[in-house]
Amino acid sequence: MHVDAGALADFARGCAVLGSGGGGPADVTLPVAGQAIEECGPVSVVDPAALPADALVMPVGLVGSPAVSAERIGGRDEPARLRARFETLHGAPVAAVMSSEIGGLNGCVAVAWAARLGLPLLDADSMGRAFPRMDQNVLELAGLRPGPAVLADEHGHTVVIDDVDGAHLEQFARAAVVAFGGRAASTDYALTAGQAARHAVAGSVTRALALGRGEGPAPLLTGKVSSVRRYATEDADADGDDATGVLLEGAGPDAGRLVLVEGRSEFVAALEDGTPLAVVPDVIALVDVTTGWAVPVEEVRYGLRVHLVTLPSAPAWYTPSGLRLAGPSAFGLAGLAGFGGPGGVAHDGSPITRGRPPQGGTS
Repeated sequence: MHVDAGALADFARGCAVLGSGGGGPADVTLPVAGQAIEECGPVSVVDPAALPADALVMPVGLVGSPAVSAERIGGRDEPARLRARFETLHGAPVAAVMSSEIGGLNGCVAVAWAARLGLPLLDADSMGRAFPRMDQNVLELAGLRPGPAVLADEHGHTVVIDDVDGAHLEQFARAAVVAFGGRAASTDYALTAGQAARHAVAGSVTRALALGRGEGPAPLLTGKVSSVRRYATEDADADGDDATGVLLEGAGPDAGRLVLVEGRSEFVAALEDGTPLAVVPDVIALVDVTTGWAVPVEEVRYGLRVHLVTLPSAPAWYTPSGLRLAGPSAFGLAGLAGFGGPGGVAHDGSPITRGRPPQGGTS
């Protein structure tokens, strides 16, 4: 499989959905990936098991403010600079690139850098969606070392962070990003292809492509944004972002329904009549009815007509350790810790009903 110019827009739309309202707008890095493919050729997408088990894989992405990333989209030399330092630190050549975060803008970043480096892109990533913290990834859950991590900018500066756990990587990297001016290219949680096959979120590139082509689940609700409330809270996520409450008013077959969607950096809960329809780590997206693009939390506005779409995340996120790292309590939603989960199963293992049954039917 390849990601070429014809597939790129679908891929980016799928990454936007998997961003769950966060991860930065995928349409910002879409033209960056398009230019890289135009100049360097399509990107080969491979299963980790297709590579030698000991082949070195370099996870890649941008860290920092999405707003700054939109202004400073980076240069052509960053991936080569990261690769050179990465290979020196690990004493082996990089065999493939993997997205650190398929959701949001980093999916297209990985495509762009794979093209510029002439390397294949793994059909896998470290999150399966977007999360605000660098340590909120399945490689952390698997016990892989975060360092040595490398951060770089478009001006030739690099920083190496080593001998840290995941929580301290987040702290030190965010401090370095401030010195970089709010945005940096990064690679962390180095792994082999064998480790990627065992621990990474499998099939994430394929999933993003399918979602972008409209092959996702039916919306839980279609309607309009009837109000948007942004407010400060002590339970804001690790980035210190304020909370956002979005009230959706159903239209057409969903007329009369009201759904509240709660956001931090990402959308973290959708509730109807106080009953959760989806709760983080579920993916929750508001997809613009007109454009087909998922809307970032910070861009939701009154009157926007949207589909409410929810998806299960990777199974690792529904384990006890996954829920501790990126479940409801990690986002200040301790009261919803017993709800959500893949396939209509609550976090405590009991079955739940999502939403109202369709007219004339049963749940």
